[in-house]
Amino acid sequence: MFGSGMDIGFGRDVSRSRLRLGTSGLAVSGLASGGSGDVWEGPARELADVLFASFSRRDQRQKGEQYLRGLLRTRGRKSIRNIAAHVGGPAAEQSLHHFISSSTWDWMPVREALAAHLEQVVAPQAWVVRSMPILKAGQHSVGVDQVFDPCLGQAFRGQHAFGVWHASENFSAPLHWRLHLPQTWVQDDNRRRRAEVPEGIGEETEEECASAAVLDTMTSWPVSLRPVVLNVHVARVAATVGRFSEAGVPVIVRVGGGSRLTVRDPALPGHGAGPLGAEQILMAVRGLGRAVEWTDPAGPSRPRRVSAAVTVRVGAAGPSARLSRGGAGSGELVLLGEWEAGARVPSAMWVTNMASVPAGALLRMTKLAGRARRDLAEIGERVGLKDFEGRSFRGWHRHVTLASAAHAVVALAGEGMADPQGHPAAYVSGFTDVVRRSA
Repeated sequence: MFGSGMDIGFGRDVSRSRLRLGTSGLAVSGLASGGSGDVWEGPARELADVLFASFSRRDQRQKGEQYLRGLLRTRGRKSIRNIAAHVGGPAAEQSLHHFISSSTWDWMPVREALAAHLEQVVAPQAWVVRSMPILKAGQHSVGVDQVFDPCLGQAFRGQHAFGVWHASENFSAPLHWRLHLPQTWVQDDNRRRRAEVPEGIGEETEEECASAAVLDTMTSWPVSLRPVVLNVHVARVAATVGRFSEAGVPVIVRVGGGSRLTVRDPALPGHGAGPLGAEQILMAVRGLGRAVEWTDPAGPSRPRRVSAAVTVRVGAAGPSARLSRGGAGSGELVLLGEWEAGARVPSAMWVTNMASVPAGALLRMTKLAGRARRDLAEIGERVGLKDFEGRSFRGWHRHVTLASAAHAVVALAGEGMADPQGHPAAYVSGFTDVVRRSA
C-alpha cells in the first residue's frame, strides 16, 4: 500500500519558487474595486506568454490575452458582453464570442501549461478535487439539470462541475475541469447536438466524474505524483479507491457515516463482525484518538487549531473490494476520523490507501480542501469561474480554462511579492517529494 517511502512533512518550510506568496487579499480587493491591476500586471503578462504558446495563430494569442485581462479587470459578472464592453465595445463582443464558442483552439494544452507553470512557481502539497455547483435558471446551457450536491446537502438547478486544484497551505488554483452531464443530457441527441457535446462523452456518476478529472491529470499530464484529496462524498468506496490504486495514485476520499467497511485490526471492536458503518466503527474507538494540531488554511490569519484524530485499518465491503493487482490486492485501507473541538460525533470521515501515513499527516492533508474552498469563494468566483452565459460544451470549457488562469494570476499576485530588500523570495509551507515511485 501507499505510505512506505513517502516523505510526509506538513508544516515544514520549503523554498521553491521565485515569487513570494501572500494572502492574496490585495489582489482581490483590486478586482472588487476595479483598481488599476498593477499588482498582477507582471504575473498576467508572464502567464499569458506561457499559456498561449500552443496557439499557432497570432490573433488567437492576442484574443487569449485580451480575454484574460478582461476577466481580471471587468467589474460584475464576467460575461463575454461585459468583458467586451471593458476591452473594446460591440466589435470586440463578436470577436470574443467567436474566440470562446466557435474557434478551433484546444483548451487542454492551455491547462497543461498552467499546471506546469504553477509547479515551477510553488510546489503543491496535494491535488484537491472539489465540486463547483453553478446555479442556472434556464434549461439550454450545457449540463443544466436538477442536481443534488451531497457536500451542500441540498438540491439546486444548474450545472455541476468538478475541479482539480493545485493546493498547498498558502496557495491554491484550479488546473482542470470536468463538467458532469446528467442522464437527461447524455441520452438526448437534440440537446447534445445543440450544445456541441463531443461523441465520446458518455454517462457517468458524479464520483466517477470527479475521479476521472484528477486521474486524467495524474496519468497523462507532466505533473508530479502527489496525494489526491478527493473532497467529494464517495458512496462506492471500493470501486473509487480501487481506480486510484490501479493507477498507482495515493488518495484520501471523504465518506459518509453509513459507508460499509470491515475492521481489519483484531485488537479493535468490530473485528469479525462483518460490514459496519464508518461512523459506528469510529465511535467504538473514539477513546484512542490523539490530539493533532493543524493550521487552518481557510482562515484569514491561518490560525492554529486542534482536533482529535484516530485511524483504523479497514477493508472495503462489497463485490469490488479487491483494490488492485500486486501489493494492494488485499483491499486494506485506513479509515480516518476527526473530532473537532466539542464534537460528539466525527466531524469528518475519510478513507485512504496510504496505509503507512500517520493520522496527523493525513488529517493535515485533508485540510487543504479548505484552502481550495476559500479561494474558490474569494478569488475564483470574482474572476468569473461560474459566469459563462453561453450554451456550448466547448465554450464552457474555454471560458473556465481562462478563468482558472485569471485565478492563478490573482493568487500569485498576493501581498508580499518581494522581501524587504526588494529581492524575489519564496515561502511555501508544506512538503516536497511527497510520493516517490520506487524503481
